Amino acid sequence: MKLDFSTLRGDLTGGITAGVVALPLALALGVASGLGPIAGIYGAIAVGFFAALFGGTAPQISGPTGPMVVVLAGLFASLSGDASLIFTAVMLAGVLQVLFGFLGVGQYIRLVPYPVISGFMSGIGAIIIILQLSPLLGHDSPSGTLNALQFLPTAITDIHWANLLLGLGTLAMVYSWPGSLAKYLPAPLAALIAGTLLAYFTLDVPILGAIPTGLPELHWPVFGGDSMYLVVEAAIILAVLGSLDSLLTSLVADNMTRDRHDSNRELIGQGIGNTFAGLIGGIAGAGATMRTVVNIRSGGRSRLSGMVHALVLLAVVLGLGSLASYIPHAVLAGILVKVGLDIIDWSYLKRAHRGPRWDLLLMALVLMLTVFVDLITAVAAGVVLAALAFVRQVAQLQLASLQHLPEHLDSEEDRAILQEHRHHIALFEFSGPLSFGAAADLGHHVRMRTEKGSQVLILDFNAVPSLDVSAILAVETIATDARARSKQLYLAGMSDSVYDALKELSGGLPADRVFEDRSAALRAAVKHLQNPALQPVGLASPA
Repeated sequence: MKLDFSTLRGDLTGGITAGVVALPLALALGVASGLGPIAGIYGAIAVGFFAALFGGTAPQISGPTGPMVVVLAGLFASLSGDASLIFTAVMLAGVLQVLFGFLGVGQYIRLVPYPVISGFMSGIGAIIIILQLSPLLGHDSPSGTLNALQFLPTAITDIHWANLLLGLGTLAMVYSWPGSLAKYLPAPLAALIAGTLLAYFTLDVPILGAIPTGLPELHWPVFGGDSMYLVVEAAIILAVLGSLDSLLTSLVADNMTRDRHDSNRELIGQGIGNTFAGLIGGIAGAGATMRTVVNIRSGGRSRLSGMVHALVLLAVVLGLGSLASYIPHAVLAGILVKVGLDIIDWSYLKRAHRGPRWDLLLMALVLMLTVFVDLITAVAAGVVLAALAFVRQVAQLQLASLQHLPEHLDSEEDRAILQEHRHHIALFEFSGPLSFGAAADLGHHVRMRTEKGSQVLILDFNAVPSLDVSAILAVETIATDARARSKQLYLAGMSDSVYDALKELSGGLPADRVFEDRSAALRAAVKHLQNPALQPVGLASPA
């Protein structure tokens, strides 16, 4: 693996700064996952190092993220805290991401519509905030969003005021920390240190307690048992969600560095990182937008910066783990609320009402499904609905583009023929690839727009590059209807692919005659009107 040392100074500065920023987030996300703060640190080290080494986005910083932790927290609750199965899911997710990269899936993940991405990201932000409300009030957080909401009235009736004030103070400090000081001491780390010192000397609040230090133990994957379905399902969600999260962050990095990332290589790097994370007892991770931005702004430009960030966290684990045991839960809850608020897509929410109403409804639906059902249902439903809406939109445009008026024609001769015989010749022009969405109403629209006295029906395929099965069957329906009403059906301007598709599926062309272009079909139609006996109805043959 070739490393770039030309930007070494900036990479060291960026990597160290990103590592400092990542420390409180890794601790907090590890706690939120249910696996403990050390799992968050191990995950940040493994994903951060190997995704940087093998990935396709040079300055990207990877590690635990809110979306991934939401999935892991749900899995932790479903498996009653069985860590071996959870780490198996993380390793499987990594293997799937490597497979995605080799199969070239990276280019397709970008096709998820923005309202779907906005909806599930905002939903994830809401879940993180909901799960941290009880810790802010001085209680353990119940597993699951619904359980947390149901427990909230109980928590409100028994507020631990010192805990709440500490958490809100942490949140306020993260938001109000001066930018001039943030260059030297990032806001989350400053709030973590201040909150921990305040609690240690003056407050009696719940703290993390003993945290393991030193090198991690290996956790080999465990297969079999009744819980494997949950493990595999979680692995698929983690793989898809982590891939999406990482590639979105890659786009942010591209915009800042004016570079271009390699999507499939990035998925391979993320997969290797997550595989190692599960192997050493770390939580799953992905490209982290905030940490990547911090790295780039601090001078990081190559993959060395991400590796340095991971080594900084490793040094912390080996030397400062005992100090982290005094960190209060309320402080981490305050930091996580900030993470949740940052994930919510406020920029889109503020202007969504000015955009298409359907996109707003789709975003809201995905958000609600994310919060109250699960992520895979939310994303799957959002993508399917968005695809159906797009097919419907394309179909409406294709049907609206059906033209049979002489004013539309460029040829003076064609226009003159239609003006003279407009009540006897019906010409329809199709544009673009006829889709199955338009095919359902194609026959109906042709029939409704055809004059009752029309004797010849011409379908012009000059602007149609391809037909699917639904469109071919629709043409057959038009042909059947034309014969039933004793009309001639001419096909014109077909490309070789359209000609072959119609002929193969129909066992012959479903028309009376076929012409190379519209003009030839119109002249033949005039001859038929002048002497119908010369044009018997029958199976189409080339003109």
